[in-house]
Amino acid sequence: MRRLGALDHYMNDQHREMVRLAAERCGFSAEFFGSVEAALPFAEQFEVFFGCNCQRVIKAAKNLRWFACAYAGIDPYVEDDAWGNPACLLSNSAGAYGVTIAEHVVMVLLMLLRRMPEYERMRTEREWRRLSPIRSVQGLRATVAGTGNVGTETAKRLRALGATVRGVRRDKSKGGDPAFEGIFAMEEIDSLLPETDALILCLPGTRETRRVVDRARLALLPQGSYLVNMGRGPAVDPEALLEALQSGHLAGAALDVTDPEPPAPDSPLWTQPNLVLTPHCAGDMALQYTCDRVVEMFVEDLPRYAAGEPLLHGVDRRREY
Repeated sequence: MRRLGALDHYMNDQHREMVRLAAERCGFSAEFFGSVEAALPFAEQFEVFFGCNCQRVIKAAKNLRWFACAYAGIDPYVEDDAWGNPACLLSNSAGAYGVTIAEHVVMVLLMLLRRMPEYERMRTEREWRRLSPIRSVQGLRATVAGTGNVGTETAKRLRALGATVRGVRRDKSKGGDPAFEGIFAMEEIDSLLPETDALILCLPGTRETRRVVDRARLALLPQGSYLVNMGRGPAVDPEALLEALQSGHLAGAALDVTDPEPPAPDSPLWTQPNLVLTPHCAGDMALQYTCDRVVEMFVEDLPRYAAGEPLLHGVDRRREY
């Protein structure tokens, strides 16, 4: 029987049963592993593998025909030398993480607007006083770079709180979700930045997005604006960001991703007072909804793969998305 391997450290019993039954219907035997180390000795036997952080398995799996990545990001898998079989199909779980990351965006943005990093410092120093002024999401002008699942879910929540939200994407001709009050091409972002109170990055890690926010673009943002990066660390020039934070040009920033990641032990990011720093956890598999959706997306695509049909969640490694 054809063999399907899956990492199951984030799955519950219901998830395993969903995968097992879907595999059985498609003529596969599903085998579950708690770690990459446990799966590695069997790598050459798998036709299909489903999981995350699987670089060693993918490199060793010379007979693999489809790797279903349980994460949205495919950065480790874009080059041919990452694969035992470079012709292997690749899919991701990009539609599973919008809810959890969007809620993280709202959380950190409110922390910045209401000056929570300063209140936290005051708490540790046993200082009791009120800070003024604070700012609101109501009337905030937000620009969201990246209008996929994460960007769209973010826009929905910010608009519900009274912000105006414009989206930036590679190709504006494809249209966009009505959550955005306008969709613009990436080439137009410079014209949007002077009227942006909060720039929110929900971009994948590609050659095109590296240093998309550099010193020049930070300077285009208004004095006292905010930057939130939920995509990939290399999208932002870290030295330029620190300069903007330390000078006060940016009122604050929130980073769930950095470059390098994590920051070096002596990096000023650790102690920058107007920065909210989290350890790439916004899109982790800690939310039940995310885990449910990741498994559902795989189960949706398995019969399509078995029938030789295009995958619903397939990605093009050459284009890096």
